[in-house]
Amino acid sequence: MTADAASRLGLELEAAALRAARATYSDLNQTFFKGHLRRPTLELTDTPARLGRWVRRERRLELSRNLLSNYGWGALVEVLKHEMAHQYTDEVLGACEEAAHGPTFRRVCEERGIDARAAGIPEASPSHHAPILDRVAKLLALAESSNQHEAQAAMNAAQRLMLKHNLEEISVGRTQALSFRHLGAPTGRVSEAERVLANILSDHFFVDAIWVPVWRPKEAKRGSVLEICGRLENLEMAEYVYSFLLQTAARLWIEHKKRLGIRAYVAGVMAGFRQELEEQQRRNSQEGLVWVGDAEVGDYFHKRHPRVRWTRHVTSRGTSAHEHGVAAGRRIVLHRGIHQGPSGAPVRLLKGR
Repeated sequence: MTADAASRLGLELEAAALRAARATYSDLNQTFFKGHLRRPTLELTDTPARLGRWVRRERRLELSRNLLSNYGWGALVEVLKHEMAHQYTDEVLGACEEAAHGPTFRRVCEERGIDARAAGIPEASPSHHAPILDRVAKLLALAESSNQHEAQAAMNAAQRLMLKHNLEEISVGRTQALSFRHLGAPTGRVSEAERVLANILSDHFFVDAIWVPVWRPKEAKRGSVLEICGRLENLEMAEYVYSFLLQTAARLWIEHKKRLGIRAYVAGVMAGFRQELEEQQRRNSQEGLVWVGDAEVGDYFHKRHPRVRWTRHVTSRGTSAHEHGVAAGRRIVLHRGIHQGPSGAPVRLLKGR
């Protein structure tokens, strides 16, 4: 490909991304601002000092090209919402005389689950060091035991510890920072295994999960990415479980790929692991340890996603590949040892511990 052809391709992809940003602006306007905003000029800029800017006098909303090349669509959408909150504060509420990040702007952001910080990538929830994670790390180290029963007991103990921790946090009314993370690389089609994995995280690891639409700038195609919302230590744990299960399921399939289809098998692996978690959940409930959800996380989730659409999907249950996967999944023991996620990014839980 010649340099001119490559340049034209870059321009075409950028133009497609800008069209997608305009469409996203319209969707966000309806979802978060009831359609009260008039669409301004959207512009991609090369300014390295800032990720976005609302220019009131010129009615221009700027987004950094750096968001597309280095951080992904999820980060761009968060910056876009931040700048739209500035526009709403200025043009709809008329609070032009306040400081840029004054009380009215912060209230607008808080009501909508928008990051009000003046700098930094909104998506990058900070790596969180909490004593509970050190205790979980020690238990997951024991889960590496070659003795299956000892390993299983250690994994169950780690999960019970997180359950007790979350129940205690709610019972004492302790307020903690809430945030979100996008897990893995955006995909064009969400597989059955990925849907089951999202349910595992939301049902058993104290986060709310949702597949959110994104634009894939390098392919100029729509896609989806898994978002989890919750308290910081739970985000750490859920991110680790996500990476661990995807890598473990892929390894198990490699051992059987000559005989079984990958999609049904991996979906079965996730289903089998979920069955084990459900059995542990029933045992916990018999001891009075019942998780009914975190109201603060639920409120935060619904602020971020006020319009949620539920869909039903065909499953591969009943096939030979799925049943073999279920059997393998029921033998999985969550333990230490995963250092990279499926997108190649380092997994933060247990790092350096």
